[in-house]
Amino acid sequence: MNDLPVFEIIDGRHDSGLVLLADHATNIVPETYERLGLPDSAFGRHIAFDIGIEALTRSLARRLGVPAVMSRFSRLLIDPNRGEDDPTIIMRISDGAIIPGNHPITQTEWQHRIDTYHRPYHRAVSEVIAKVASASGKAPLVLSLHSYTPAWKGVPRPWHAAVLWDTDSRAVRPLIEQLEAAGDILVGDNEPYDGALKGDTLYRHCMVTGIPHALLEVRQDLIGDDEGVEAWAERLTPIFARLNADPMLHEYRIHPSRTGSYPPAPLTP
Repeated sequence: MNDLPVFEIIDGRHDSGLVLLADHATNIVPETYERLGLPDSAFGRHIAFDIGIEALTRSLARRLGVPAVMSRFSRLLIDPNRGEDDPTIIMRISDGAIIPGNHPITQTEWQHRIDTYHRPYHRAVSEVIAKVASASGKAPLVLSLHSYTPAWKGVPRPWHAAVLWDTDSRAVRPLIEQLEAAGDILVGDNEPYDGALKGDTLYRHCMVTGIPHALLEVRQDLIGDDEGVEAWAERLTPIFARLNADPMLHEYRIHPSRTGSYPPAPLTP
């Protein structure tokens, strides 16, 4: 039995036309999993959640008055930002850490985590997007928030933030331009990651349906405390508001994916 909420919906004005998502908001694992056999220290690392993103999402949702959906389980349990057929949806090793509770794992347990955590989260995302579309009478703008480590394998990452995307650049280009306009930060364009990932959250909810979207990553050391979170919330609030005010970012338009052809019908949660 699941003993924790799978997702949290932050209420906001559905007629605003904007939805915020936080796939990796928390590091929570149900007690029945006995922390997956990991030490407590593992749950303070990026392998368990996106550091700073829960607080940043809450602040932005409050400032903008818009709805947000956040996961309430650790990516170590199952990664909501992966397709159901992606072998990395449940990681056996993450950044050098062996995860005893994930290996070995039975097919029954694998499916249980999909049914209990992954699918309910995506149902919530679908429902909020549908409510915003209905209330606003237009395609929503969906902005997904993540964070990344300041270095990887000992190599520093110079970008303060990054925007990830597949082929739909409608929200991406103005987001990058406005982030860079202040002149005080370096913004990665599909760096340090590539945003084309078949079956991930924005693929299933936006790419296949033609909804404008972008994924914004903020470097974790910049939002690791309350001061950093509020500084970035203050920076992002007017940018997100300007994007949301653009009628071009509220039109349905399907773009081909770099990952290949779409399934015959849109993915369902």
